[in-house]
Amino acid sequence: MAHLARKNLGLLALRLGTGSVLFAHGAQKLFGWFGGGGLEKTAKTMEDLGFRPGRQSALAAGGCEAGGGLLLALGMATPVAGAAATGAMSGAVAVHRKAGFFVTAGGYEYPAYLGFVAACLSLAGPGRWSLDHLTGNRLNRPCLLLLSFAASAASAYVVVDRRERVLAAKTEPAETED
Repeated sequence: MAHLARKNLGLLALRLGTGSVLFAHGAQKLFGWFGGGGLEKTAKTMEDLGFRPGRQSALAAGGCEAGGGLLLALGMATPVAGAAATGAMSGAVAVHRKAGFFVTAGGYEYPAYLGFVAACLSLAGPGRWSLDHLTGNRLNRPCLLLLSFAASAASAYVVVDRRERVLAAKTEPAETED
C-alpha cells in the first residue's frame, strides 16, 4: 500500500474511532442514548458539578461532543469539530482533575486523551477520504483553525473559571450577622 494511501487510511480510522466515541458521549447527555441520562439528568448533574446554568451547560457539552464527534468522523469542518471536542474535554478534565491523572482512580486521563486526539486531527487535517476534501477544503482553512481554537480556549477558560468560583462559594462558610 502506498504511503499516501496508508496515511489517509490511518486518518480515516482515527477520525471514525475518535468521532464515534465523542458522538456517543454527547448523545448520552443530549438524548439518553447508549445508557446515558438524557438532557434533564445531565442538566442536574452539570448543576451539581458546578456548571451553571445546568441545562445550558448540558446542551453545550453534549452538543460539542456529539456535533464535534460527528463532524470529526465525517471529516467535515475539521478545525471547528476538533476545537469543539477539545473545549468540551477541557471541562471534563476540570471535573476529574482533583482525582489525579489515571482513569482507574477517577482521573482525567481519558478526557485529556480524547481532547488531545481531537486537537491533533484538527492540526493534521482529515485526509483525502473526508467531506472536507470533497468540498475543496472550504471549511478546513488555517484561519478557521486559529479562530476555532481561540474561541474554544476562551470559552473553556470562562466556563471552567466560573465553575471554580461556584465550587469555591459552596465551600466558604456562610457569614453571619452579629
